[in-house]
Amino acid sequence: MKKITFLLTLAAVSTTWAATPGPLPPKADQDLGRDLLKELVDINTTHDHGSTAAAQVMQQQLLAAGFAAEDVVLIAPADKPIKGNLVVRYRAKKTGTKPVLFLGHLDVVEAKREDWSTDPFQLTEKDGFYYGRGSQDMKDGVAAMMETLIRLKREHYVPGRDLIVAFTSDEEAGGDANGPAFLLKEHRDLIDAAVAVNLDGGGGSLKNGERLFYEIGTSEKVYATFTLETTSPGGHGSLPGPDNAIYRLTDGLSRLEQYKFPLMTTATTRASFERFAALETGAAHDDRLAVAKETPDPEAAARLSENVKLNAQLRTTCVATLISGGHAENALPQRAKATIQCRMMPNDTIENVQTLITNALADPKISIKLDAPPILSPESPPTKEIMDKATQVVHSMWPKVPIIPTMASGFSDGRQTRTAGIPTYDLGGLWMDVDDNRAHGRDERIGVREYDESVEYTYRLMKAFGAK
Repeated sequence: MKKITFLLTLAAVSTTWAATPGPLPPKADQDLGRDLLKELVDINTTHDHGSTAAAQVMQQQLLAAGFAAEDVVLIAPADKPIKGNLVVRYRAKKTGTKPVLFLGHLDVVEAKREDWSTDPFQLTEKDGFYYGRGSQDMKDGVAAMMETLIRLKREHYVPGRDLIVAFTSDEEAGGDANGPAFLLKEHRDLIDAAVAVNLDGGGGSLKNGERLFYEIGTSEKVYATFTLETTSPGGHGSLPGPDNAIYRLTDGLSRLEQYKFPLMTTATTRASFERFAALETGAAHDDRLAVAKETPDPEAAARLSENVKLNAQLRTTCVATLISGGHAENALPQRAKATIQCRMMPNDTIENVQTLITNALADPKISIKLDAPPILSPESPPTKEIMDKATQVVHSMWPKVPIIPTMASGFSDGRQTRTAGIPTYDLGGLWMDVDDNRAHGRDERIGVREYDESVEYTYRLMKAFGAK
């Protein structure tokens, strides 16, 4: 699931960098990268089909490339054999340093042929783009990591520490077949690492052919869902009275709509606002610097919060997404329910959020229930070591572009590793136009040149993180 990340009010960006082409891999590796992408897109890995077929094909390719059988492990939950995960270990000769883990999911969301201009499960090259389901989310990253593993093996590369690459299932659908969750719970030894790199996030943003900035995802908001419910005696529809479950619930929801959760920042969001400020001028520049302080300026935050994307960077948000009530057209309602979907700041708590919702509803007759414990996703600090290493790789490809740590308002498999205590950073290699994000949508696509560059970037990234 490609994450919705922290974008500026893009019209206000004062500085851009020409989209000078980045370096490409050798011709043989370009061809291999494209072949792998086609092979993966052409395999239907939607939820009902599962990921095992793709994992089996990849396993055979890696064995043919020279990997030992014990280092290419295909494993699935016993009761869900189609939800296969492929875990590859590229071994260092001798190391006392814990491995680095690279993540990429094999599954894709459903796509209907009648909705697309091309067959979604056949990679199609057209007008400088590759079309196909998963081309952007995220078989591009999976193919790039596969190509890198084969290239490194061919070059007899020896890393300073073990590289682990986990190609996993059910990121899109989640649930108990989610690959990283399954592996961490049942087979942690296969993927335990000092740090994780997730290619399902981060990456570069283009606007009208110009490079804006490169994002490093260091955190994401936490998903939590509540059910609100209220009841009333009901009765005949011809005799309405003051006690009506639907009215009570909607009155409470109106109060919740008007409520703004407290201003809250993190090390990541403060760094984001500070670095984005350098790309803007005037009031936008000043306000971003004002909220980048350890104690953010509330008036500046209020102005920035008028933009819904920036508001989501400054506080927990909760919104009504479903509502139901009543049981018959001619009867007074006996029950009304609503679903409240929250995206919590990484440093917020579910207890605090529930208390604030309860206070905002201001009606003890509206009950509130947490549907399921949230998967917490603590921030992975944007440390100097990580930022310097990532910057070195990015600038070796695309010199001088701004590097900005960001917090995603959506979520990915990075939440599984972060929760397990493995700091995780989103470092995807693809550049996308900010107005052409088609992940999960019709005619999903990526640029041909941009994909080739991402293959070279992934090679450099894995070597950089594989060093001690």
